Amino acid sequence: MTQGLGALRILVVDDNEQMRTIIGTVLAAAGVGRLFYATNGRHGLDQLMHAPVDVAYVDNEMPTMNGLDFISRARALPGETRYLPIIMLTGHSDLPRLNAARDRGVNEFLAKPVTARDILKRLESVIMRPRPYVAASDFFGPD
Repeated sequence: MTQGLGALRILVVDDNEQMRTIIGTVLAAAGVGRLFYATNGRHGLDQLMHAPVDVAYVDNEMPTMNGLDFISRARALPGETRYLPIIMLTGHSDLPRLNAARDRGVNEFLAKPVTARDILKRLESVIMRPRPYVAASDFFGPD
């Protein structure tokens, strides 16, 4: 998977600086070319509007705008941006939270505490095994 990672642009959205650093360090060590960071969902959406991004890692619980609202807004964006693969970071992987994220259109989940292997495994999943998207009156996201 490392071949071609240099062309990727990945956005990491998390209010915890340590978590942003961990994910960014793992991705950079794997060869990811460009990393962007945001401290909340609103800042993350601003990043999407100013620079194209290939994949986003997004925390579930953040101030200002949480991960669920980020997913909803990203899926409502015009053009190709709405197809952005989104990997949800969460410290709470109970079924109701997972279902809520799924219903908003998340692609993958990554439970905290994270490991380097899992960070890269989820990236590989959204790149190498993309799922088709479904557009319905009340849902847009991966099948």
